[in-house]
Amino acid sequence: MVLRARPRLTFTSSLHDERIASILGLALGVSFSVCFLTGLTSHGIQHGWWLWPTRPVQLYRVTQGVHVATGIASIPLLLAKLWTVYPHFWATPPVRNVAHAIERASLLPLVGGSLFMLVTGVQNIARWYAWGFDFTSAHYAVAWITMGALVAHVGAKVHIVRRSLARPSPADEPSSPTSSLSRRGFLSTVAAGSAALTIATVGQTLRPLRAVSVLAPRDPEVGPQGLPVNKSAVSADVITAIHDPSWRLVVDGSVEHPLSFSLADLRAMPMRELELPIACVEGWSSTGRWRGVSVVDLLHHAGVPTSAVTVTSLQAHSRYRSSKLTRAEVADRSALLALELNGEPLAPDHGYPVRLIAPNRPGVLQTKWLERVTVR
Repeated sequence: MVLRARPRLTFTSSLHDERIASILGLALGVSFSVCFLTGLTSHGIQHGWWLWPTRPVQLYRVTQGVHVATGIASIPLLLAKLWTVYPHFWATPPVRNVAHAIERASLLPLVGGSLFMLVTGVQNIARWYAWGFDFTSAHYAVAWITMGALVAHVGAKVHIVRRSLARPSPADEPSSPTSSLSRRGFLSTVAAGSAALTIATVGQTLRPLRAVSVLAPRDPEVGPQGLPVNKSAVSADVITAIHDPSWRLVVDGSVEHPLSFSLADLRAMPMRELELPIACVEGWSSTGRWRGVSVVDLLHHAGVPTSAVTVTSLQAHSRYRSSKLTRAEVADRSALLALELNGEPLAPDHGYPVRLIAPNRPGVLQTKWLERVTVR
């Protein structure tokens, strides 16, 4: 019996090129950094880690829209980058020196983390939760792991990037006869794919592109009263509670005596009407015309000075049942206890009988079906 050596893998395409890999790596570094910073911003707002301004009212809409758009644009970039460099996965010897060992060690968390972030991120904006873990916590933790691996990988490869970018541009070099695309053509195709995928989805927050965003998970004009909803009153199991004739909005906490207001009481108070966006972590956003009582006016009516508050929903089983408003948010009279949307009483799915709508907050903190305002 004759044992024959296994033939070595050969990769003849000129597109498996250090320069192409460097350009794609730089593009991914920028997109991942933007995605990481905007995602960290959103996570911090949701957990109250820092003060977030109430103005401009479109700010969160922009940061979260950019977060989702750059994540989607990164998909073709990552796939192209992996295709370009995959011959190096089979290179021998597997480790040549310390820098090479660091580079190789960073690949598992970098590639695995990148794929995890993009796959679960797309599933999240499509609201397809096919996993058993908490998306927010897992996404946040893996983001730090991925970015840490990215920094280590860049540090180990920076000399190669400098060398490859110093070479003549792809257009100055002849294409390999085994390649159907030139290097420039390949990079242009990847860029066009990223642009097309972004345009096909970003219309869920960028209204002018709504007509061409055929892959957008949400249409910003489709939903009760012309606005989308993530959770209906039925799925929140609040139908009985919101239609209970004894419903009252209770004001308690740091007050001399707890107070309660019926829907008629709230409607009898001076109300404001404002156009405010509602922007969700899934990347969609839309603007509505809201009418209701300013939170600060309700406090003054109850004899309470301007103060931070916590609002609580009738929805019993939700991690976002309560949300907090800082003193600065309450002092901004645009923070409303909304009773109407687009000229009509709130639909049950939008938070009837009363909901919070305040400037520049994630949708998960625009609490619906309120039962309590606690003065802090």
